[in-house]
Amino acid sequence: MKEIVNCIAYKNGVRKSELPLNIVHEVLEDTEQFVWIGLHEPSPGVMQQVQQEFKLHDLAVEDAQKAHQRPKVELYGDIVFIVLRTAHKNAQSHIDFGETHFFVGKNFIVVIRHGSTVAYTEVRSRCESMPELLAKGQSFVLYAIMDFIVDRYFPVVEELETDLQEIEEKVFKEKPSRETTEQIYQLKRELLDVKRAVSPLVDICTRLMRPDIKNISIETHAYLRDVNDHALRINEMVDNTRELLNSALEANFSLISISQNDTNKKFAGWAAIIAMPTMVAGFWGMNFKFMPETESQYGFYTIIGITVLVCISLYLLFRRSGWL
Repeated sequence: MKEIVNCIAYKNGVRKSELPLNIVHEVLEDTEQFVWIGLHEPSPGVMQQVQQEFKLHDLAVEDAQKAHQRPKVELYGDIVFIVLRTAHKNAQSHIDFGETHFFVGKNFIVVIRHGSTVAYTEVRSRCESMPELLAKGQSFVLYAIMDFIVDRYFPVVEELETDLQEIEEKVFKEKPSRETTEQIYQLKRELLDVKRAVSPLVDICTRLMRPDIKNISIETHAYLRDVNDHALRINEMVDNTRELLNSALEANFSLISISQNDTNKKFAGWAAIIAMPTMVAGFWGMNFKFMPETESQYGFYTIIGITVLVCISLYLLFRRSGWL
């Protein structure tokens, strides 16, 4: 996949032309135009050229090059540097996380994708179909991509909720097992990863609407509030799922403990039943000359019969009490 996905100039919300990277600085001199460039895992050489064309700060470029950053908003002069985490379910039903970095200037936006992320071709097409909104400039582009990223968390969290329902069915309808506990811990780990990615979005949206962020127009604040609302909903969904998952884990441990107690009761009951004939055999197996019933013709059968009756009585008693 090419590093520079596209580099396009827009004027009054209309696509003007695709630009070679080395003349971007000339186009930026026209304040009525803005440039939207998309990059995918750019090499150091490409990042250096982007830095020169857009006059980006060294520290921000270093962060954008290395990736593996926490979600954040930083100001370098008038240029805003934003990091967001992306997420989607892969074919193996595991969550793949990626990163998208933004540089938002006076009349440009640089979008850099790292890792497992979905291309923003759909977002660009949708923005170009709404020239009246795209005319708001790079602020609207930032909102459109952020909205796209946040909305893609909904199916991820909904699938995690479905996984939780399946685990709850296993906990309450099947025999408690170690495998169920492992599945619960795996789901807890995925929820924690999602929480780490989504939780900072609320603060990021709030920060972008502050008056000291000059390159984010006031006209787009209403749109950013919508993104903020979606981020809050996702956070609530994640928190609710985590609470239910903790309850499922406690219930699973309780059911395992109850199952172990039932097993111990059965062992104890059978041990008591088996102890009876063992005790009788031990008494009459002693090597004494004078023992009751030893001289009787039916003594052996009498002792066997009494032993069997006692064992049956014990079995019925334990059965009635729920031990067997």
